Amino acid sequence: MRAGLHRRSALSPGLPVLALLALTGCDPTVTAPTAPRVGPQPRPADLAQPAPESEQSQRMRGYYAKVQADLLAQGLLRTDGGGQDTPYTDRMLADNFLRIALYDEYQRGAAGFSQRETESHLRRWTAPVRVGLRFGDSVPQERRATDRARIGSYLAKLAGVTGHPISLSEASPNFFLHIVNEDERRALAPAINASLPGLSPAEVAGITEMPPTTYCLVYALSQDQTGTYTRAFAVIRAEHPDLLRLSCLHEEIAQGLGLANDSPRARPSIFNDDEEFALLTTQDELMLKILYDPRLKPGMTAAEARPIVQTIAYEMLGGES
Repeated sequence: MRAGLHRRSALSPGLPVLALLALTGCDPTVTAPTAPRVGPQPRPADLAQPAPESEQSQRMRGYYAKVQADLLAQGLLRTDGGGQDTPYTDRMLADNFLRIALYDEYQRGAAGFSQRETESHLRRWTAPVRVGLRFGDSVPQERRATDRARIGSYLAKLAGVTGHPISLSEASPNFFLHIVNEDERRALAPAINASLPGLSPAEVAGITEMPPTTYCLVYALSQDQTGTYTRAFAVIRAEHPDLLRLSCLHEEIAQGLGLANDSPRARPSIFNDDEEFALLTTQDELMLKILYDPRLKPGMTAAEARPIVQTIAYEMLGGES
């Protein structure tokens, strides 16, 4: 089996570097194997009370509130999906898709994943995507209800865009989505090992010990060179404020569907570490449509996919080159 990783954690222009360094180094978004969230056993909603936060988790909450405020002050984390200031042509769409879907941001090695862009194969799901949502005990019930509603709505949108079955489901989930705080994430190792037994201790530690500058991550697991995803595992920090939290959900779920890389040229797009856009953009939706177009097949190389992708992009945008 092949594991892919995507994590979101780049330093954004204008952010207070000293504040970031004081809380740890820099790390990006991830695509690799899958694991479910570890945490306390489920309890009836009327009995479950938020677990008290540690001092470290409280510091993280303040830190990410500052990160979001700084990004918004710079005009980043846009939610408009792009507009007249972000035009793109069919050629740009095709090139962006090939860079994002046919390349990996991280390379797997004996010591875990290292950041190195490498050419890969087209990957996507063939089975229905069943997202199992897992909350840490620290997440209040009202917050869980909001997250669940937003995630359910987003998954329905993704299903409409891709034409592929994608939904919240506790019936044999294969995409585990965990919203946990600092302390709960550090306790995920048993669940990760149970869901992704092929991960090395270093790779497991990459999840449980991820630095503050990694906002969120997703691992996706495919079957060797077939390019067929079978499981995915995403972690979203419970300490994130509202928009940063929703932004992580949009990016990691979409990357876990097969758009595994980031590109500085992709605009408008959330698959770009510049943090300009918080939510899925018009171009991102088109890239997801391309990814699940039946003319493309899992396992294709960039050379095999390129002429097909160019044709689809031309059809979508009417040859606006």
